[in-house]
Amino acid sequence: MDRLLHLDRSLDELDPPRWNAPAPEATHLVRKVHKLRAKPLGELHPADLHNLISQQVALPYVLPLAVRLLLDEPLLDAYFYDGDLLLAVVETPATAWTTMPDIAHQVRALIASLPQTALSDLPCGSAEKLSRFTTQPDGGTAPSAATARTGL
Repeated sequence: MDRLLHLDRSLDELDPPRWNAPAPEATHLVRKVHKLRAKPLGELHPADLHNLISQQVALPYVLPLAVRLLLDEPLLDAYFYDGDLLLAVVETPATAWTTMPDIAHQVRALIASLPQTALSDLPCGSAEKLSRFTTQPDGGTAPSAATARTGL
């Protein structure tokens, strides 16, 4: 299924079950992610995609959107710094890429095309994260306690 055909629909519609309203004491991030799930995919901004990807929410729907943006601007500053969306994408668990090997291949090719000078402007450790993604057979990173997200 081409997930980009559903740009007029929200994650609540496409990624059941629909989430209940966040608890009154929920953090700002939890409330934000809940709100983003109700937004049509076509209205999600790069920062929205960064938040959803970083929290590992509906990855089969948001990763293709992010990669589409990255193909046009690989070091897009989505939220914090140049390249932050690309780094969020490559830090997703390897299991997220098993149903999207073609998109993982696009990301690997994109990383391979980046000039070394561009990598030097990224935060410390970024080159290693990009390299780790390109060496994974199906893309992504091995799940770890540091990348696991809970509470959403």
